[in-house]
Amino acid sequence: MKTQTGIFKSFDDSEIFYREWEQEDKSNGRILIILHRGHEHSKRLEDIAKKPEFAGYKIYSYDNRGHGETKTKATYEFMDLVRDLDIFVGFVCKKEQKSQEDIFIIANSVAGVTASTWIHDFAPKVRGVALIAPAFKIKLYFPFAKEFLKLAIKFKPKLNIKSYVKSKFLTHNKSEQNRYDNDPLITPNIPARQLTTLLDSAKRVVDDAYLIATPMLILSATDDYVVDNKTQGDFYANLSSSLKHFVKLDGFYHGVLYENEHQKAIDKIALFMKKCFRQKPKLIVDEMVKLTQKEQDKIAFGTLPIYKELNYSIQRAMMKRLGFLSDGMKIGLKYGFDSGVTLDYVYKNEPSGVGMLGKIIDKNYLNSIGWRGIRQRKANLITIIEQKIENLQEKRQKVKILDIAGGPARYLIEIATKYPQVEIQVRDYEEQNINEGRELAKSHNLTNIKYSQSDAFDKTNYDSKIFNPNIVIISGVFELFEDNTLISNAIDGVASIMQDDGFLLYTGQPWHPQLEQIANVLGNHKNEKWIMRRRSQYELDYLFSKRGFKKDKMLIDDWGIFTISCA
Repeated sequence: MKTQTGIFKSFDDSEIFYREWEQEDKSNGRILIILHRGHEHSKRLEDIAKKPEFAGYKIYSYDNRGHGETKTKATYEFMDLVRDLDIFVGFVCKKEQKSQEDIFIIANSVAGVTASTWIHDFAPKVRGVALIAPAFKIKLYFPFAKEFLKLAIKFKPKLNIKSYVKSKFLTHNKSEQNRYDNDPLITPNIPARQLTTLLDSAKRVVDDAYLIATPMLILSATDDYVVDNKTQGDFYANLSSSLKHFVKLDGFYHGVLYENEHQKAIDKIALFMKKCFRQKPKLIVDEMVKLTQKEQDKIAFGTLPIYKELNYSIQRAMMKRLGFLSDGMKIGLKYGFDSGVTLDYVYKNEPSGVGMLGKIIDKNYLNSIGWRGIRQRKANLITIIEQKIENLQEKRQKVKILDIAGGPARYLIEIATKYPQVEIQVRDYEEQNINEGRELAKSHNLTNIKYSQSDAFDKTNYDSKIFNPNIVIISGVFELFEDNTLISNAIDGVASIMQDDGFLLYTGQPWHPQLEQIANVLGNHKNEKWIMRRRSQYELDYLFSKRGFKKDKMLIDDWGIFTISCA
């Protein structure tokens, strides 16, 4: 067995320790990534890497933040673990000169939630995943424990809690119990916020698993004292994966890989891996479209429970009578809550209104989860734009940016100010947005950003002789339209004018906790109910890949609502 260790830098430049193993047998060119259980570290997976069933695979693992040999402190935000996994997969692919299709992932316990969240949110093209006793719902053995922890975090944001889990609840094997108890690299503590955000993410992924297409094997321990194995069944039942398998391991405790009969689990994983690499994953985009259309139709035409109908009626009445007090609500009521003017106001994030009461109402409005996600989307978008500007400038290329439906595009005013040598064009269908953008540019004395009125969905409006960009931005517009035929016109138009080595940045909304409330309370720019069909990242990436775009980077907020992809 060849063994190496190293460091990779994650999304925030934190240094993460990793290991790689390779058996002496001839390599089959495939990669296996094994993710360790919570509180543990990659060294404990070495015996698994030595299994003859995995001969031929190049095997990788890494120590989570605050675990094992990784010096970076533990994170307080669960989604950081998901981002670490995304960066690590990219690191391994680059190091081995392989694609995601050459990778299979084994993830144990908390890592099972990390892996499934990554699969749901980022829609990678890995060959398959085996989840071992995934911790979608942890048995906290204390009434209202999660609610209590969330309350405690408000008073002590960096609260740490010690795990109640003893080695005797992880495995029947006495030798493995002793190894666990005497391992100095075992991490007994976990940040309370990491735990609560993990549970929040796990719930949304389990409920929304029907938007997962990746082949999945679930290994469930029947005598698990740590996690609720019934929720694992819910996740499996919701999966849309064309290849999936659920295995009950009778009599097993939570630490499946360290149990007396752990070979049963290894055999199941090895067999499933062979199936995954033998057959090409089936595309199920049409099926996913139908599922989200069904969700949209239910919101648009379905009946609501009386308590919800009453709740939304009260919200509509309050907005109609008191909305004028809040400047943000007043703008939304006049121009539509999906309009560029509304978006611009949300980006500014400066509560204002009539008197103190108006400011309080406006502050609560601006602090809703959807608008917080929108502002994070803007920050992520700027991050990627600046990275791509610098990439192109390093190649001594003239940077030309086009936003096909940007509204006033206040964020591009910031880019134009910071990079005066960059040429920017902003287009929008609404004349008012164009006029407001021009006034913004004028007030900043900017000559490198131009505005013009244009319909993004009309292919005749795209002409490379007029403008030949190497960065094109499609932000916040596709989410407003349910029809893929319509948005395909925009993608075709963009593809026809982009430089071959250019970058396309597009936003997505794979999940949103307020779709029903938005539809029943807020109006759009057409003065109609604002009803959205969300697109999974899987569906969205597919639409762009059909036109020759290959995704190379993606950012997402901590709530899993808005994505920024670069292709």
